[in-house]
Amino acid sequence: MAVDLDDQREQVLRALVAAMRGGTAARSKLLGVKGEALAAATAENRSVRAAATRPAIERYTGVLYDALDVGTLPAAARRRLGSSVLIVSGLWGLVAPTDAIPAYKLKMGASLGRLGRLSTWWREPLTGALTAVARGRTVWNLLPKEHDAAWSAPDDLAQTSVEFLEPGRGGELVAVAHWNKLLKGALVRHLLEHPGTTPDGLRDWEHPLGFRMDPGRTRSAGARTVVSLVRA
Repeated sequence: MAVDLDDQREQVLRALVAAMRGGTAARSKLLGVKGEALAAATAENRSVRAAATRPAIERYTGVLYDALDVGTLPAAARRRLGSSVLIVSGLWGLVAPTDAIPAYKLKMGASLGRLGRLSTWWREPLTGALTAVARGRTVWNLLPKEHDAAWSAPDDLAQTSVEFLEPGRGGELVAVAHWNKLLKGALVRHLLEHPGTTPDGLRDWEHPLGFRMDPGRTRSAGARTVVSLVRA
């Protein structure tokens, strides 16, 4: 694994396997699925210790990973992916794209037995681990809210996050919700293909879906900078 969080991972593993012995309603509430999807997720979680593994970048799926399209990245960008990207996980805490993990189902926002809400439970160890890795690096924080809640960045740790805005029904700009992950996937690809990109360096980049940086909306709070990409 990317970071030494083995003790914490073991605690979550034990709690997850124990939870899979609960009733249907309890498991459905924990995992957020029903029916056949619940049966499949339960089976994966029950066998998580002995199941076959795949690199995390192949294991995780969804619109963000589709937009990243790692299979078509140039070789240098793929190497950069393995050395500069970390994925926050409800079960493992942190994984690198090349870390081998089994199939499982557990969201960071879930409340797991005595551990409670995972985003809160993970906060202390993840803050220490991420801060140690991030020091001296250019940090792009593209975490969704429930994952970003799983760590508390020091006030002096410089990081950049991105918001995507589009015209609402009344013409005012509103945050993109449904396609946020897809939009971030394309941004991750751009950053991997263009190392050294700074927040201001996004001025010249046009997102594949037509979003452009609006320099006038860039704002800072402490050491954190928020960049706005706006669709005309």
